[in-house]
Amino acid sequence: CTMGGTQSTFTSSRQEHITFNSFSPQFLCSSIGRRKERRYIKQKVSCKKILRRFEEHCTMGASGVQLVGIVLAICGLIGAIVCCALPKWRETSFSGQNIVTAQTTWEGIWMNCVVQSTGQMQCKTYDSFLQLSSDLQAARALTVVSIVLAAFGALVAFVGAEFTTCVEDESAKSKISLTAGIVIAIAGLILIIPVSWSANTVIRNFYNPTVVSKMELGASIFIGWASSVLLLIAGGLLCCFRPRGSGGSYSAQYYAKSAPTAPSKNYV
Repeated sequence: CTMGGTQSTFTSSRQEHITFNSFSPQFLCSSIGRRKERRYIKQKVSCKKILRRFEEHCTMGASGVQLVGIVLAICGLIGAIVCCALPKWRETSFSGQNIVTAQTTWEGIWMNCVVQSTGQMQCKTYDSFLQLSSDLQAARALTVVSIVLAAFGALVAFVGAEFTTCVEDESAKSKISLTAGIVIAIAGLILIIPVSWSANTVIRNFYNPTVVSKMELGASIFIGWASSVLLLIAGGLLCCFRPRGSGGSYSAQYYAKSAPTAPSKNYV
């Protein structure tokens, strides 16, 4: 220990000279502040890595679910087209007193067909739209609207999907995907209305004793039900698993506490 002038110094094992002024409150406070700052920086970096990995996994999962939703929407669209075009909304029932099996009658929303037992089939379009029953009139209009909405929704969903680059803005992608999901779900609801209405009419007439010619549910009814369910599921998936916009991204901010200001007093 040597005394030199007004300052005394110590020599450590590392040959470092530390003055008495180094043990002042200013030095201690600044050291604590720097340690806290380094600790907060490490926490910030680690949290950012965790959130980045979490966002990558969520993005990959959302892309897969969106792809499934678009595929289901396309399948529902194809089913709606088949349901609209196939003339098998009603079929002749061979029950009770109706034992004539030489021919089968099919009724659709665009035409009716007569199939002979020999395999020959003759189809004829309806002469007038007013010739149809009320349920088939509504079915003709609503199925066409459902097909148009489903096609538009599937196209918009593909544009706003996470795995496409048609739109770069994430917030715009989120809005586009939400709009597509709502449109596809509405298409499913519009399709299920005429199908259920026609099925109810057929069932009610089947159990009505005053109706002589009995009809049964055709294949188009079941195809329409399945297509509407597919469209509803697709719309729900696209609404729930859409790209996160700027407002929905995860962000965490950590602020390091600044080192306390040094006191104005001088310590001896």
